[in-house]
Amino acid sequence: IDTGLVLFFESPKSFTGEDSAEFQVHGGNAVVSAVLSALSKVPGLRPAEPGEFTKRAFFNGKLDLTEVEGLADLIHAETEFQRRQAVIQADGHLSKLYKKWRTQLIKNIAHVEAWIDFSEDENIEDGVLDAMREDLVRLLEEINKHLEDGRRGERMREGVKIVIAGDTNVGKSSLMNKLVQRDVSIVTAVEGTTRDVIESVVDINGYPVVISDTAGIRQSSDVVESEGISRAKRCVTFADLVVLLVDGEKLEKHSIKDFPEYQKLYIEQLGLAAELMNKKVIAVVNKVDLMSKSCRENLEAQNVLAISCNSSTNIQNFLEEVTTCLKDLCGNPNCESPVLSQARHRFFVQDCSRHLREFLENFDPSREQDFAILVQHLRNAVRSIGRITGEVRTDDVLDVIFKDFCIGK
Repeated sequence: IDTGLVLFFESPKSFTGEDSAEFQVHGGNAVVSAVLSALSKVPGLRPAEPGEFTKRAFFNGKLDLTEVEGLADLIHAETEFQRRQAVIQADGHLSKLYKKWRTQLIKNIAHVEAWIDFSEDENIEDGVLDAMREDLVRLLEEINKHLEDGRRGERMREGVKIVIAGDTNVGKSSLMNKLVQRDVSIVTAVEGTTRDVIESVVDINGYPVVISDTAGIRQSSDVVESEGISRAKRCVTFADLVVLLVDGEKLEKHSIKDFPEYQKLYIEQLGLAAELMNKKVIAVVNKVDLMSKSCRENLEAQNVLAISCNSSTNIQNFLEEVTTCLKDLCGNPNCESPVLSQARHRFFVQDCSRHLREFLENFDPSREQDFAILVQHLRNAVRSIGRITGEVRTDDVLDVIFKDFCIGK
């Protein structure tokens, strides 16, 4: 069939932890098909199911669930920073953090239970409960700090939602096409061309971005356009970053020269004041090539970004400003501070925090309590962390995780 290399990995020193053989052959379709055909004739051999190798690695203790999910993210990574974040998780840095918390909780459960069982015999050192409380307070602070990450890891994994919004014919579709470098949106001189939300995924300097081109916002009696405008406003509500596009020609004709004042009036005219509240917004003036020199200089003096989609003027400056916002929204993945990357992790870390807080709020050795019941909060906190890493297994969670793996991994 071919000339190649066969490597044998003896258990447990393989990816799955089992005896494994790896065929390294030339990668042409005909060669691979012939090898698979020959292997299928060997009694007892069958094709692996999607994710089966990784599932075996998990059940054999070679990987925990966070590492499995990191490997899945690595397979599907499309940008450089997605790759970095996935490698950090697949290498076990997030797992180490959660296992450290779990060990800390188990140690303190042992201290509380020892105090319950032996305090009357006076065999417990003085101050053990105070030390336990201090340790758990520090742990709770660390967990809450981990949760207060602004969803950076999840944004990195799923893509930052950027919405281009503004009046009709300000150049939203032109900017969209410029950013994705292909004609995904129709561009005409007719106002109200875009009627729906048009999305495209793009890599901006290593950051994953989902860009949305939206309908121009104005008063309209057209039923279809009105629906498009409603969708545009909803899209702005759920955006991570809003690019508010301003028509340079209309701006120049306006009597207001102070751009922040004009921007405030513009937002009110669009009816986006509520949607943009607490949003990260980049205000950009388009059609700078059609503006007078004095108007351009006035904007420059106010540090207002002015571009031209037609001539590509300052598009690079615009991308640099967007990249600065993306760094703030996604952070920079590093091994020292691994971040939450999935909603599943966040749910169980929040659950752990809640149980730990309830224990600390109610724990008071100076008054009579049923500490055997109270310590159950700590056990629930341990169980929540265990659900993230897989010490506590749930079959439906495993099915969801492994179904997304490609065949052969």
